Amino acid sequence: MSQEIIVLGADHAGFAYKEMVKAWLLEAGYAVEDKGTDSLDSVDYPDFVHPAAEFIEAGRAQRGLLFCGSGNGVAMTANKHQQIRAAIAWTEELSRLARQHNNANMLAVPCRFVSEAVTLSMVKAFLATDFEGGRHARRVGKIASC
Repeated sequence: MSQEIIVLGADHAGFAYKEMVKAWLLEAGYAVEDKGTDSLDSVDYPDFVHPAAEFIEAGRAQRGLLFCGSGNGVAMTANKHQQIRAAIAWTEELSRLARQHNNANMLAVPCRFVSEAVTLSMVKAFLATDFEGGRHARRVGKIASC
């Protein structure tokens, strides 16, 4: 069995949470591909989100985690990619539902609005939850129909 690779992307507002989650992922046995940023210096989130989304589209990872102040910018950027379904969550339940019902493959964390503890619980739920399929598969299949 191969080790699951999780790709990460963040801007300056999400840097600290990305680093915290990255440490947990490595300790939990995941492989991590970190697309940056690597400091608190102000940056443009698309410069880090596009490479993370492309990593998934290339089949090099199945899931990714994105971090910024509101979660909106990273989610909007990631969702420009045809094979990406990035969901913003601010509770563990929303994170779980994004996987169960929407087959989200990227989680966007609004770091200025959730605690580190909530972030970690959302990440754990996102990674532990499978897509339910069934009626949800039909709906997810219609997302890219335009």
